[in-house]
Amino acid sequence: MNTMKVLISRVSACALALGVAGAAGVALAQSSASPAGSATQPGGKLVRIQNGFPPGGSADVLTRLIAERMRGSYAANVIVENKPGGGGRTVLEQARSAEPDGNTIVLTPTAMLTIFPHVYRKLGYDTFRDFTAIGSGATFVTAITAGPGLPDNVRSLKEMLEWARQNPKLASYGSPGAGTSLHFVGTMLSRLAGNSMNHVPYKGAAPMVQDLLGGQVPLGMVPLGDAVQHARSGKLRVLATTGPNRSRFLPNVPSTREAGYADVLAEDFFALFVPAKTPADVIERLGVALREALKSNELQERMTQLGLEVRSTTPAEMNAIVRSQFDAWAPIVKASGFASEE
Repeated sequence: MNTMKVLISRVSACALALGVAGAAGVALAQSSASPAGSATQPGGKLVRIQNGFPPGGSADVLTRLIAERMRGSYAANVIVENKPGGGGRTVLEQARSAEPDGNTIVLTPTAMLTIFPHVYRKLGYDTFRDFTAIGSGATFVTAITAGPGLPDNVRSLKEMLEWARQNPKLASYGSPGAGTSLHFVGTMLSRLAGNSMNHVPYKGAAPMVQDLLGGQVPLGMVPLGDAVQHARSGKLRVLATTGPNRSRFLPNVPSTREAGYADVLAEDFFALFVPAKTPADVIERLGVALREALKSNELQERMTQLGLEVRSTTPAEMNAIVRSQFDAWAPIVKASGFASEE
């Protein structure tokens, strides 16, 4: 079997997409005057941090927490704009043509830039021509999760793959959406099982988890944050997680590497991007402001509640991760044979 390793690579929550479990109650960042001596906003305009998902989800919560902490350090006025649509594509299609002055920022799962170009025949943006990174905000991994639809004696990833080999008509898995990183984690497992497990795409993680709990689908590729509570209560069992190491949220669950499947490695980033022609000095100021924002104890606590790991990188480091993910996902998507007609 060809190696299908995804270097430092997850959707969306994609995309999740990105149906990562939400949390409400974070107030919209409001305009306020910056104190004397604080950084002024570039161009004297309103700074917008946009994301491509509805209010209440992980991307939205992280966006708002970062916006609140960048007010006064990067700009006097920073607000959040939700622009859902196209599975997270719409906001990028619009932002690509924004003025490259540091006043329009997009927070997105990296899958929209690293997987979608290999999936969609007609994509309204180019990853490398249209965007450059400010840095990352958080990471999340996939929980390979079994519900009551999988026999109770199947307790490990190896046993699940053997069950799938012996029961090809029963072997199916759900994901939060076709074309997401979770979908392609499932395709990697299908290849390991030596058959084509049936993929059942959902519109987000929440309805998929409900079907897992009800036994309508035996397996799910679930954003870790959506699986933790049910795994701890015993209603679902997580067979493995796809990060490079065990997750601190489920320390008794092995990583895919520990389980003997090191090639099934998928870690997604929530990262912030600006139009590609944004001046280097503006990108540097944004990067510094972002890294300072991520030091907030409140922000880190909220991310922990969502099953996300805060991860801080420089702009150069994040751009390198995007390139690595882009190259790593290409053969996996091609091998799956999946392509969107959109």
